[in-house]
Amino acid sequence: MSTTKVRSVSFGGSLFVFGFVILSLITTITLFGGSPQIPLLVSTVFAAGFGLKAGFSYNEMEIAMLDTIRKATQAVLIILVIGAIIGTWIAGGIVPTLIYYGLKILSPGFFLVASCLICAVVALATGSSWSTAGTIGVALVGVGIGLGIPPAMTAGAIISGAYFGDKMSPLSDTTNLAPAMAGSELFEHIKHMLFTTAPSLIVALIGYTILGLKFAGNDADTHSVVNLINVLEGQFYLSPVLLIPPCLVILMVKKKIPAVPALVGSAFLGVLCAVVFQGQDLAGIIKAAHYGFSADTGLETADKLLNRGGIQSMMWTVSLILIALSFSGVVEKTGMIQVVAQKILSMAKSRGSLIASTIGVTIFTNYATGVQYVALVLPGTLFKNVYPKRGLHPKNLSRALEDSGTLVAPLVPWGTDGAFLAAALGVTPWAYIPYAFMNLVNPIVSIFLGYTGWTIETVDPEDYQDEKKIHANSITTACERE
Repeated sequence: MSTTKVRSVSFGGSLFVFGFVILSLITTITLFGGSPQIPLLVSTVFAAGFGLKAGFSYNEMEIAMLDTIRKATQAVLIILVIGAIIGTWIAGGIVPTLIYYGLKILSPGFFLVASCLICAVVALATGSSWSTAGTIGVALVGVGIGLGIPPAMTAGAIISGAYFGDKMSPLSDTTNLAPAMAGSELFEHIKHMLFTTAPSLIVALIGYTILGLKFAGNDADTHSVVNLINVLEGQFYLSPVLLIPPCLVILMVKKKIPAVPALVGSAFLGVLCAVVFQGQDLAGIIKAAHYGFSADTGLETADKLLNRGGIQSMMWTVSLILIALSFSGVVEKTGMIQVVAQKILSMAKSRGSLIASTIGVTIFTNYATGVQYVALVLPGTLFKNVYPKRGLHPKNLSRALEDSGTLVAPLVPWGTDGAFLAAALGVTPWAYIPYAFMNLVNPIVSIFLGYTGWTIETVDPEDYQDEKKIHANSITTACERE
Protein backbone atom coordinates (compact mmCIF):
# COMPACT_ATOMS: atom_id res chain seq x y z
CA MET A 1 0.00 0.00 0.00
CA SER A 2 1.52 3.30 -1.13
CA THR A 3 1.25 6.56 0.76
CA THR A 4 1.15 10.05 -0.68
CA LYS A 5 3.63 12.46 0.80
CA VAL A 6 2.15 15.91 1.25
CA ARG A 7 4.74 18.60 0.69
CA SER A 8 4.33 22.32 0.82
CA VAL A 9 6.23 25.36 1.98
CA SER A 10 4.84 26.60 5.32
CA PHE A 11 2.53 29.59 5.59
CA GLY A 12 5.26 31.64 7.26
CA GLY A 13 7.82 30.63 4.64
CA SER A 14 5.39 31.48 1.83
CA LEU A 15 4.70 34.94 3.25
CA PHE A 16 8.44 35.48 3.63
CA VAL A 17 9.04 34.62 -0.03
CA PHE A 18 6.26 36.89 -1.28
CA GLY A 19 7.38 39.68 1.02
CA PHE A 20 10.91 39.28 -0.34
CA VAL A 21 9.86 39.51 -3.99
CA ILE A 22 7.67 42.58 -3.43
CA LEU A 23 10.31 44.35 -1.33
CA SER A 24 13.11 43.54 -3.79
CA LEU A 25 11.03 44.76 -6.73
CA ILE A 26 10.06 48.03 -5.07
CA THR A 27 13.62 48.66 -3.84
CA THR A 28 15.25 47.91 -7.19
CA ILE A 29 12.80 49.97 -9.24
CA THR A 30 12.28 52.98 -6.97
CA LEU A 31 15.59 53.24 -5.09
CA PHE A 32 18.09 52.07 -7.70
CA GLY A 33 16.14 52.85 -10.87
CA GLY A 34 16.62 49.28 -12.09
CA SER A 35 14.36 46.92 -14.01
CA PRO A 36 12.28 44.12 -12.48
CA GLN A 37 14.13 41.28 -14.23
CA ILE A 38 17.00 40.97 -11.73
CA PRO A 39 14.91 41.06 -8.51
CA LEU A 40 12.50 38.53 -10.05
CA LEU A 41 15.40 36.26 -11.00
CA VAL A 42 16.88 36.50 -7.49
CA SER A 43 13.41 35.87 -6.01
CA THR A 44 13.05 32.75 -8.16
CA VAL A 45 16.29 31.38 -6.69
CA PHE A 46 15.13 32.42 -3.22
CA ALA A 47 11.78 30.64 -3.64
CA ALA A 48 13.50 27.54 -5.02
CA GLY A 49 15.61 27.41 -1.86
CA PHE A 50 12.45 27.18 0.25
CA GLY A 51 11.17 24.53 -2.15
CA LEU A 52 14.29 22.42 -1.64
CA LYS A 53 13.91 22.75 2.12
CA ALA A 54 10.28 21.54 1.85
CA GLY A 55 11.39 18.38 0.03
CA PHE A 56 11.02 19.31 -3.63
CA SER A 57 13.86 18.40 -5.95
CA TYR A 58 15.45 20.91 -8.30
CA ASN A 59 14.35 18.77 -11.23
CA GLU A 60 10.69 19.03 -10.14
CA MET A 61 10.87 22.78 -9.87
CA GLU A 62 12.70 23.14 -13.17
CA ILE A 63 10.02 21.06 -14.91
CA ALA A 64 7.36 23.29 -13.30
CA MET A 65 9.13 26.43 -14.58
CA LEU A 66 9.43 25.05 -18.11
CA ASP A 67 5.82 23.88 -18.08
CA THR A 68 4.61 27.33 -17.03
CA ILE A 69 6.68 28.94 -19.78
CA ARG A 70 5.37 26.43 -22.32
CA LYS A 71 1.77 27.33 -21.47
CA ALA A 72 2.53 30.99 -22.16
CA THR A 73 4.36 30.40 -25.45
CA GLN A 74 1.42 31.69 -27.48
CA ALA A 75 1.37 34.92 -25.46
CA VAL A 76 5.10 35.42 -26.15
CA LEU A 77 4.56 34.82 -29.88
CA ILE A 78 1.70 37.33 -29.88
CA ILE A 79 3.94 39.94 -28.23
CA LEU A 80 6.66 39.45 -30.86
CA VAL A 81 4.18 39.57 -33.75
CA ILE A 82 2.56 42.75 -32.40
CA GLY A 83 6.04 44.31 -32.32
CA ALA A 84 6.31 43.52 -36.04
CA ILE A 85 2.79 44.85 -36.64
CA ILE A 86 3.59 48.21 -35.04
CA GLY A 87 6.71 48.54 -37.20
CA THR A 88 5.05 47.54 -40.48
CA TRP A 89 1.85 49.48 -39.79
CA ILE A 90 3.86 52.66 -39.28
CA ALA A 91 5.91 51.95 -42.42
CA GLY A 92 2.70 51.24 -44.32
CA GLY A 93 1.09 54.50 -43.20
CA ILE A 94 -1.70 52.74 -41.29
CA VAL A 95 -0.84 54.13 -37.85
CA PRO A 96 -0.07 57.61 -39.29
CA THR A 97 -3.46 57.57 -41.03
CA LEU A 98 -5.25 56.66 -37.81
CA ILE A 99 -3.39 59.46 -36.00
CA TYR A 100 -4.10 61.90 -38.84
CA TYR A 101 -7.87 61.37 -38.87
CA GLY A 102 -7.95 61.16 -35.10
CA LEU A 103 -6.38 64.60 -34.83
CA LYS A 104 -8.94 65.98 -37.27
CA ILE A 105 -12.02 64.36 -35.71
CA LEU A 106 -11.42 64.07 -31.96
CA SER A 107 -11.50 67.08 -29.66
CA PRO A 108 -9.27 67.28 -26.56
CA GLY A 109 -12.21 67.51 -24.15
CA PHE A 110 -13.89 64.35 -25.44
CA PHE A 111 -10.76 62.43 -26.37
CA LEU A 112 -10.32 60.25 -23.25
CA VAL A 113 -13.98 59.21 -23.22
CA ALA A 114 -13.82 58.45 -26.96
CA SER A 115 -10.60 56.43 -26.54
CA CYS A 116 -12.16 54.31 -23.82
CA LEU A 117 -15.32 53.65 -25.82
CA ILE A 118 -13.48 52.94 -29.09
CA CYS A 119 -11.23 50.38 -27.40
CA ALA A 120 -14.21 48.85 -25.60
CA VAL A 121 -16.04 48.27 -28.89
CA VAL A 122 -12.96 46.90 -30.69
CA ALA A 123 -12.06 44.55 -27.81
CA LEU A 124 -15.67 43.40 -27.50
CA ALA A 125 -15.64 42.53 -31.21
CA THR A 126 -12.25 40.81 -31.13
CA GLY A 127 -12.15 39.42 -27.59
CA SER A 128 -8.57 40.60 -27.25
CA SER A 129 -7.31 43.45 -25.08
CA TRP A 130 -3.74 42.92 -26.32
CA SER A 131 -4.64 43.16 -30.01
CA THR A 132 -6.73 46.27 -29.30
CA ALA A 133 -3.97 48.00 -27.34
CA GLY A 134 -1.27 46.96 -29.80
CA THR A 135 -3.08 48.36 -32.85
CA ILE A 136 -5.80 50.94 -32.17
CA GLY A 137 -4.21 51.83 -28.84
CA VAL A 138 -0.88 52.74 -30.43
CA ALA A 139 -2.61 55.19 -32.74
CA LEU A 140 -4.69 56.70 -29.93
CA VAL A 141 -1.58 57.41 -27.88
CA GLY A 142 -0.25 59.31 -30.89
CA VAL A 143 -3.47 61.26 -31.25
CA GLY A 144 -3.43 62.10 -27.55
CA ILE A 145 0.10 63.45 -27.73
CA GLY A 146 -0.88 65.60 -30.69
CA LEU A 147 -3.85 66.98 -28.74
CA GLY A 148 -1.73 67.70 -25.68
CA ILE A 149 -3.12 64.84 -23.58
CA PRO A 150 -0.53 63.17 -21.28
CA PRO A 151 0.25 59.65 -22.57
CA ALA A 152 -0.40 58.14 -19.13
CA MET A 153 -4.01 59.38 -19.20
CA THR A 154 -4.53 58.10 -22.72
CA ALA A 155 -3.05 54.71 -21.82
CA GLY A 156 -5.35 54.47 -18.80
CA ALA A 157 -8.41 55.15 -20.97
CA ILE A 158 -7.24 52.65 -23.60
CA ILE A 159 -6.67 49.95 -20.98
CA SER A 160 -10.02 50.60 -19.28
CA GLY A 161 -11.88 50.22 -22.57
CA ALA A 162 -9.82 47.30 -23.88
CA TYR A 163 -10.21 45.24 -20.71
CA PHE A 164 -13.92 46.02 -20.49
CA GLY A 165 -14.40 44.67 -24.01
CA ASP A 166 -12.11 41.70 -23.40
CA LYS A 167 -13.96 40.80 -20.21
CA MET A 168 -17.45 41.03 -21.76
CA SER A 169 -16.65 39.32 -25.07
CA PRO A 170 -17.62 35.65 -25.57
CA LEU A 171 -14.60 35.43 -27.89
CA SER A 172 -12.14 36.17 -25.07
CA ASP A 173 -10.03 33.31 -23.73
CA THR A 174 -10.23 34.60 -20.15
CA THR A 175 -14.00 35.06 -20.39
CA ASN A 176 -14.24 31.39 -21.34
CA LEU A 177 -11.64 30.27 -18.79
CA ALA A 178 -13.27 31.84 -15.72
CA PRO A 179 -16.64 30.04 -15.95
CA ALA A 180 -14.87 26.82 -16.90
CA MET A 181 -12.87 27.00 -13.66
CA ALA A 182 -15.89 27.99 -11.56
CA GLY A 183 -18.37 25.50 -13.03
CA SER A 184 -20.74 28.08 -14.50
CA GLU A 185 -21.99 28.60 -18.06
CA LEU A 186 -20.45 31.16 -20.42
CA PHE A 187 -23.41 33.39 -21.21
CA GLU A 188 -24.86 33.33 -17.69
CA HIS A 189 -21.36 34.34 -16.57
CA ILE A 190 -21.27 37.28 -19.02
CA LYS A 191 -24.77 38.39 -18.03
CA HIS A 192 -23.86 38.22 -14.33
CA MET A 193 -20.72 40.32 -14.92
CA LEU A 194 -22.82 43.20 -16.21
CA PHE A 195 -23.82 44.04 -12.62
CA THR A 196 -20.22 44.84 -11.68
CA THR A 197 -18.68 45.76 -15.03
CA ALA A 198 -21.28 48.22 -16.34
CA PRO A 199 -21.21 50.44 -13.19
CA SER A 200 -17.40 50.33 -13.25
CA LEU A 201 -17.33 51.50 -16.87
CA ILE A 202 -19.78 54.31 -16.07
CA VAL A 203 -17.57 55.47 -13.18
CA ALA A 204 -14.54 55.33 -15.50
CA LEU A 205 -16.29 57.37 -18.19
CA ILE A 206 -17.30 59.97 -15.61
CA GLY A 207 -13.67 60.14 -14.51
CA TYR A 208 -12.45 60.61 -18.09
CA THR A 209 -15.10 63.27 -18.66
CA ILE A 210 -13.86 65.20 -15.62
CA LEU A 211 -10.24 64.86 -16.79
CA GLY A 212 -11.29 65.94 -20.27
CA LEU A 213 -12.71 69.20 -18.93
CA LYS A 214 -9.14 70.24 -18.20
CA PHE A 215 -8.35 70.06 -21.91
CA ALA A 216 -11.68 71.21 -23.35
CA GLY A 217 -11.37 74.39 -25.41
CA ASN A 218 -7.61 74.24 -25.13
CA ASP A 219 -6.21 76.19 -28.07
CA ALA A 220 -2.64 76.27 -26.77
CA ASP A 221 -1.64 73.20 -28.75
CA THR A 222 -3.32 74.14 -32.06
CA HIS A 223 0.01 75.09 -33.61
CA SER A 224 1.55 71.76 -32.54
CA VAL A 225 -1.38 69.82 -33.98
CA VAL A 226 -1.10 71.65 -37.30
CA ASN A 227 2.65 70.97 -37.41
CA LEU A 228 2.12 67.28 -36.70
CA ILE A 229 -0.58 67.00 -39.37
CA ASN A 230 1.69 68.72 -41.89
CA VAL A 231 4.55 66.32 -41.08
CA LEU A 232 2.30 63.28 -41.48
CA GLU A 233 1.01 64.59 -44.81
CA GLY A 234 4.56 65.20 -45.98
CA GLN A 235 5.96 61.83 -44.90
CA PHE A 236 3.13 59.45 -45.81
CA TYR A 237 0.38 58.85 -48.32
CA LEU A 238 -2.74 59.19 -46.16
CA SER A 239 -6.09 57.86 -47.31
CA PRO A 240 -9.26 56.27 -45.89
CA VAL A 241 -8.17 53.15 -47.80
CA LEU A 242 -5.50 52.66 -45.13
CA LEU A 243 -8.26 52.24 -42.54
CA ILE A 244 -9.18 48.90 -44.12
CA PRO A 245 -6.40 46.83 -42.43
CA PRO A 246 -7.63 47.57 -38.86
CA CYS A 247 -11.14 46.63 -39.95
CA LEU A 248 -9.82 43.39 -41.46
CA VAL A 249 -8.05 42.56 -38.17
CA ILE A 250 -11.33 42.92 -36.30
CA LEU A 251 -13.06 40.77 -38.91
CA MET A 252 -10.39 38.04 -38.77
CA VAL A 253 -10.57 37.73 -35.01
CA LYS A 254 -14.37 37.92 -35.04
CA LYS A 255 -14.36 35.00 -37.50
CA LYS A 256 -12.37 33.08 -34.84
CA ILE A 257 -9.21 32.84 -36.88
CA PRO A 258 -6.51 31.84 -34.36
CA ALA A 259 -4.74 34.84 -32.83
CA VAL A 260 -1.21 34.23 -34.11
CA PRO A 261 -2.15 33.63 -37.79
CA ALA A 262 -4.55 36.60 -37.68
CA LEU A 263 -1.84 38.88 -36.30
CA VAL A 264 0.78 37.60 -38.76
CA GLY A 265 -1.72 38.39 -41.52
CA SER A 266 -2.06 41.88 -40.03
CA ALA A 267 1.71 42.36 -40.26
CA PHE A 268 1.63 41.33 -43.92
CA LEU A 269 -1.13 43.87 -44.53
CA GLY A 270 1.30 46.47 -43.21
CA VAL A 271 3.99 45.19 -45.60
CA LEU A 272 1.55 45.37 -48.52
CA CYS A 273 0.55 48.94 -47.66
CA ALA A 274 4.19 49.96 -47.26
CA VAL A 275 4.98 48.68 -50.77
CA VAL A 276 1.83 49.78 -52.60
CA PHE A 277 1.02 53.10 -50.94
CA GLN A 278 4.27 54.33 -49.39
CA GLY A 279 6.78 53.10 -51.99
CA GLN A 280 8.97 51.48 -49.32
CA ASP A 281 11.65 49.02 -50.42
CA LEU A 282 11.81 45.51 -48.98
CA ALA A 283 14.99 46.17 -47.01
CA GLY A 284 13.37 49.10 -45.20
CA ILE A 285 10.24 47.09 -44.45
CA ILE A 286 12.24 44.18 -43.01
CA LYS A 287 14.18 46.62 -40.85
CA ALA A 288 10.91 48.19 -39.62
CA ALA A 289 9.49 44.77 -38.74
CA HIS A 290 12.64 43.75 -36.88
CA TYR A 291 14.04 46.92 -35.33
CA GLY A 292 11.11 49.30 -35.70
CA PHE A 293 10.35 52.16 -38.06
CA SER A 294 12.90 54.95 -38.25
CA ALA A 295 12.18 58.53 -39.30
CA ASP A 296 13.83 61.91 -38.93
CA THR A 297 11.11 64.44 -39.63
CA GLY A 298 12.65 67.40 -37.85
CA LEU A 299 9.67 67.54 -35.47
CA GLU A 300 10.39 65.91 -32.11
CA THR A 301 6.75 65.00 -31.43
CA ALA A 302 6.42 63.22 -34.76
CA ASP A 303 9.71 61.35 -34.31
CA LYS A 304 8.59 60.05 -30.91
CA LEU A 305 5.37 58.77 -32.47
CA LEU A 306 6.92 57.19 -35.55
CA ASN A 307 10.22 55.74 -34.31
CA ARG A 308 8.65 52.71 -32.69
CA GLY A 309 7.80 49.05 -33.05
CA GLY A 310 9.74 46.04 -34.27
CA ILE A 311 10.29 42.59 -32.82
CA GLN A 312 13.46 43.79 -31.11
CA SER A 313 11.52 46.40 -29.13
CA MET A 314 9.61 43.58 -27.44
CA MET A 315 12.65 41.61 -26.24
CA TRP A 316 12.82 43.50 -22.91
CA THR A 317 9.20 42.52 -22.36
CA VAL A 318 9.81 38.91 -23.35
CA SER A 319 12.77 38.62 -20.95
CA LEU A 320 10.63 39.95 -18.10
CA ILE A 321 7.81 37.54 -18.92
CA LEU A 322 10.09 34.50 -19.06
CA ILE A 323 11.62 35.29 -15.67
CA ALA A 324 8.21 36.07 -14.13
CA LEU A 325 6.87 32.77 -15.46
CA SER A 326 9.81 30.93 -13.90
CA PHE A 327 9.02 32.45 -10.52
CA SER A 328 5.35 31.57 -11.01
CA GLY A 329 6.24 27.96 -11.78
CA VAL A 330 8.25 27.59 -8.56
CA VAL A 331 5.68 29.15 -6.20
CA GLU A 332 2.85 27.20 -7.84
CA LYS A 333 4.67 23.86 -7.67
CA THR A 334 5.74 24.31 -4.06
CA GLY A 335 2.19 25.18 -2.95
CA MET A 336 3.02 28.65 -1.63
CA ILE A 337 -0.02 30.34 -3.16
CA GLN A 338 -2.34 27.54 -2.08
CA VAL A 339 -1.14 27.74 1.53
CA VAL A 340 -1.77 31.50 1.68
CA ALA A 341 -5.16 31.09 -0.03
CA GLN A 342 -6.19 28.38 2.42
CA LYS A 343 -5.34 30.63 5.34
CA ILE A 344 -7.40 33.48 3.90
CA LEU A 345 -10.33 31.17 3.18
CA SER A 346 -10.36 29.92 6.77
CA MET A 347 -11.14 33.48 7.90
CA ALA A 348 -14.07 33.90 5.47
CA LYS A 349 -17.17 33.17 7.52
CA SER A 350 -19.92 35.10 5.70
CA ARG A 351 -20.88 35.09 2.03
CA GLY A 352 -19.61 38.63 1.63
CA SER A 353 -16.26 37.78 3.19
CA LEU A 354 -16.02 34.69 0.96
CA ILE A 355 -16.37 36.85 -2.17
CA ALA A 356 -13.95 39.41 -0.73
CA SER A 357 -11.51 36.58 0.06
CA THR A 358 -11.80 35.25 -3.48
CA ILE A 359 -10.99 38.67 -4.88
CA GLY A 360 -8.16 39.12 -2.41
CA VAL A 361 -6.59 35.75 -3.24
CA THR A 362 -6.94 36.40 -6.98
CA ILE A 363 -5.32 39.83 -6.72
CA PHE A 364 -2.60 38.35 -4.51
CA THR A 365 -1.99 35.60 -7.10
CA ASN A 366 -1.82 38.22 -9.85
CA TYR A 367 0.88 40.18 -8.02
CA ALA A 368 2.67 37.08 -6.72
CA THR A 369 2.98 35.36 -10.11
CA GLY A 370 2.46 38.16 -12.64
CA VAL A 371 0.43 35.80 -14.84
CA GLN A 372 -3.27 36.45 -15.49
CA TYR A 373 -4.08 32.83 -16.35
CA VAL A 374 -2.59 31.55 -13.09
CA ALA A 375 -4.62 34.18 -11.23
CA LEU A 376 -7.79 32.69 -12.73
CA VAL A 377 -6.94 28.99 -12.57
CA LEU A 378 -5.51 28.63 -9.05
CA PRO A 379 -8.19 30.54 -7.10
CA GLY A 380 -10.84 28.96 -9.33
CA THR A 381 -9.59 25.50 -8.42
CA LEU A 382 -9.31 26.32 -4.73
CA PHE A 383 -12.75 27.91 -4.33
CA LYS A 384 -14.76 25.89 -6.84
CA ASN A 385 -16.61 23.59 -4.46
CA VAL A 386 -16.70 26.07 -1.58
CA TYR A 387 -19.27 28.36 -3.22
CA PRO A 388 -22.03 25.75 -3.66
CA LYS A 389 -21.41 24.47 -0.11
CA ARG A 390 -21.94 28.03 1.16
CA GLY A 391 -25.14 28.34 -0.89
CA LEU A 392 -23.69 30.53 -3.64
CA HIS A 393 -24.16 29.95 -7.37
CA PRO A 394 -20.90 29.20 -9.22
CA LYS A 395 -21.40 32.24 -11.45
CA ASN A 396 -20.68 34.40 -8.38
CA LEU A 397 -17.23 32.80 -8.30
CA SER A 398 -16.58 33.19 -12.03
CA ARG A 399 -17.55 36.87 -11.80
CA ALA A 400 -15.25 37.46 -8.83
CA LEU A 401 -12.39 35.75 -10.70
CA GLU A 402 -12.73 38.07 -13.68
CA ASP A 403 -13.34 41.18 -11.58
CA SER A 404 -9.98 40.66 -9.89
CA GLY A 405 -8.08 38.38 -12.27
CA THR A 406 -8.67 39.84 -15.73
CA LEU A 407 -9.09 43.45 -14.60
CA VAL A 408 -6.15 43.65 -12.18
CA ALA A 409 -3.61 41.95 -14.50
CA PRO A 410 -2.57 45.19 -16.30
CA LEU A 411 -1.99 46.84 -12.90
CA VAL A 412 0.92 44.48 -12.12
CA PRO A 413 4.06 46.26 -13.40
CA TRP A 414 6.15 43.06 -13.49
CA GLY A 415 3.32 40.91 -14.90
CA THR A 416 2.85 39.73 -18.46
CA ASP A 417 0.02 42.19 -19.16
CA GLY A 418 1.78 45.15 -17.61
CA ALA A 419 5.00 44.42 -19.46
CA PHE A 420 3.22 44.05 -22.80
CA LEU A 421 1.17 47.23 -22.40
CA ALA A 422 4.27 49.21 -21.42
CA ALA A 423 6.05 48.04 -24.56
CA ALA A 424 3.08 48.57 -26.90
CA LEU A 425 1.88 51.93 -25.58
CA GLY A 426 5.23 53.34 -24.51
CA VAL A 427 3.92 54.15 -21.01
CA THR A 428 5.10 52.42 -17.83
CA PRO A 429 2.47 50.78 -15.62
CA TRP A 430 3.54 53.04 -12.75
CA ALA A 431 2.41 56.00 -14.88
CA TYR A 432 -0.89 54.66 -16.28
CA ILE A 433 -2.18 52.79 -13.20
CA PRO A 434 -3.75 55.91 -11.56
CA TYR A 435 -5.76 56.51 -14.77
CA ALA A 436 -6.93 52.92 -15.41
CA PHE A 437 -10.21 53.78 -13.67
CA MET A 438 -12.19 50.76 -14.89
CA ASN A 439 -9.57 48.33 -13.60
CA LEU A 440 -9.23 50.07 -10.25
CA VAL A 441 -12.95 50.40 -9.56
CA ASN A 442 -14.22 46.98 -10.69
CA PRO A 443 -12.88 44.88 -7.76
CA ILE A 444 -14.26 47.44 -5.30
CA VAL A 445 -17.73 47.27 -6.88
CA SER A 446 -17.57 43.47 -6.76
CA ILE A 447 -16.69 43.42 -3.05
CA PHE A 448 -19.45 45.96 -2.31
CA LEU A 449 -22.08 43.81 -4.02
CA GLY A 450 -20.75 40.77 -2.20
CA TYR A 451 -21.29 42.31 1.24
CA THR A 452 -24.65 43.91 0.41
CA GLY A 453 -25.95 40.76 -1.28
CA TRP A 454 -27.20 42.71 -4.29
CA THR A 455 -27.15 40.60 -7.48
CA ILE A 456 -25.65 37.67 -5.52
CA GLU A 457 -27.52 34.54 -6.59
CA THR A 458 -27.94 31.73 -4.07
CA VAL A 459 -28.55 28.01 -4.54
CA ASP A 460 -29.54 25.08 -2.41
CA PRO A 461 -26.29 23.37 -1.33
CA GLU A 462 -28.05 20.00 -1.60
CA ASP A 463 -28.35 20.48 -5.36
CA TYR A 464 -24.56 20.64 -5.64
CA GLN A 465 -23.55 17.61 -3.61
CA ASP A 466 -23.04 15.45 -6.70
CA GLU A 467 -19.35 15.60 -7.58
CA LYS A 468 -20.19 15.34 -11.27
CA LYS A 469 -22.13 18.56 -11.03
CA ILE A 470 -19.53 20.68 -9.33
CA HIS A 471 -16.38 19.14 -10.86
CA ALA A 472 -14.24 20.32 -7.99
CA ASN A 473 -11.43 19.27 -5.69
CA SER A 474 -11.21 20.31 -2.07
CA ILE A 475 -8.69 22.79 -0.71
CA THR A 476 -6.83 19.94 0.95
CA THR A 477 -6.50 18.05 -2.30
CA ALA A 478 -5.33 21.18 -4.12
CA CYS A 479 -2.58 21.66 -1.55
CA GLU A 480 -1.19 18.17 -1.95
CA ARG A 481 1.96 17.83 -4.02
CA GLU A 482 3.20 14.50 -5.30
